[in-house]
Amino acid sequence: METAPERITLHRKSAQLELQFPGEDAFLLAAEYLRVYSPSAEVRGHGKGQEILQTGKRDVRITNIEAIGNYAIRLDFDDGHKTGIYSWGYLRELCHNNEKLWQEYIDKLKAAGETRVPLPPDTQVIKIHPAPE
Repeated sequence: METAPERITLHRKSAQLELQFPGEDAFLLAAEYLRVYSPSAEVRGHGKGQEILQTGKRDVRITNIEAIGNYAIRLDFDDGHKTGIYSWGYLRELCHNNEKLWQEYIDKLKAAGETRVPLPPDTQVIKIHPAPE
């Protein structure tokens, strides 16, 4: 079993989660980063290649943290997402690979022509792709 963090602190004003694992420096993870890398099926799909790119999550906030046994936490976000169970091992992976994973996310957004900026309420976008010649 993975080692639990010694301390988990939610910084609501900066929308960051601080994790302190034994013997390590503290890590700060943005709510947006945690949301777009949620371990839920809604984000990861049900298998390799079924991941669903999360867009418009720049302003998302964590509203609640709930302990799940002694192996994980569940994070609730203000966009209604609350099905991701973040194991200690997965959180440690997110901490140690923050820069690499964040850049991969930004690259995927760019390749898909998407953005981190949330759309205004009651907005619908339909993407029209030009037909191949």
